Amino acid sequence: MMPEKLKRAFFRAMKPFLHATYRQTRGMTLGTRTLVLKDEAEMVMLVRHGYAPGWLLPGGGVERGESLVEAAIREVREEAGIVAEEEPVFHGIFLNDAQFVGDHVACYVLRQFREETFTPGAEIAEARFFPVAALPDGTTPGTRRRIAEVISGTPPTRRW
Repeated sequence: MMPEKLKRAFFRAMKPFLHATYRQTRGMTLGTRTLVLKDEAEMVMLVRHGYAPGWLLPGGGVERGESLVEAAIREVREEAGIVAEEEPVFHGIFLNDAQFVGDHVACYVLRQFREETFTPGAEIAEARFFPVAALPDGTTPGTRRRIAEVISGTPPTRRW
């Protein structure tokens, strides 16, 4: 087994190559993002990646043999230490081609969960809850749109 520190360094070094390879070999990519809400939707979980700027909803790619819901549940646990205690509620699927041509994001909402200890690493530099009314500078526009839709109950747009 590779030591965890070495594994994180390898992942960080390979991430740009893997993204480029995925774009060349796949016509479309599919990922998830999950709005994790607590305190009666007053607080939302955001993550900051170690390899890209901005605050985002936790999420990532759907693995072969994995459903969208399974990916959403796995990603919030890996990226933020959030363990779902209910199945997340589907919010919508969005085209994210402003970031990556052919990328699609399935967005979910999770309200019932427990928190595990989270240790930052190479992929996720920070994960924490923020007040919905005071999102941090650098929160991405797509993240802000999804939060606003869910909180206000407005219909989702088609693009991330």
